[in-house]
Amino acid sequence: MLEVHQFRELVVRPALKAIKAWSPAAEELVLGTALQESRLIYIKQLGRGPALGVFQMEPATHDDIWKNYLKYKTDLAKNVGKLSHAVNSRSLITDLLYAAAMTRVHYLRVPEPLPAEGDFEGQAAYWKDHYNTYLGAGTEEEYLESWHSYSGIADL
Repeated sequence: MLEVHQFRELVVRPALKAIKAWSPAAEELVLGTALQESRLIYIKQLGRGPALGVFQMEPATHDDIWKNYLKYKTDLAKNVGKLSHAVNSRSLITDLLYAAAMTRVHYLRVPEPLPAEGDFEGQAAYWKDHYNTYLGAGTEEEYLESWHSYSGIADL
């Protein structure tokens, strides 16, 4: 498992700042997404699923973000592209900064504002609605448990 505080400080925060989409709330949500999706352990979805990287983004989602969002946000696209040696779904595994940035961009497409910093229940609901979706197996309760189990939440 990757060390959570290092992952936050050396991957999540710099990635979000590099694409000019950082806030304390965004940092928490992106970190929480990785904790819930992979526990910072898995880089390929367990079983036969297609999700890749510690954020467990599906290649189809990755490609849709580029085709239907970043195509029209040229400055953002340029900043995201700088974080990877190759802009493709395989980079969700090989480039942690890129994967974190793509996760944040996924949330940027949502018209609702992010939950406030420290609103972990709100973040759990936001993650479920907009990342895992009603079709996903994850629950808000699991998201909150992931925070408590893996993040050292009292220290954050």
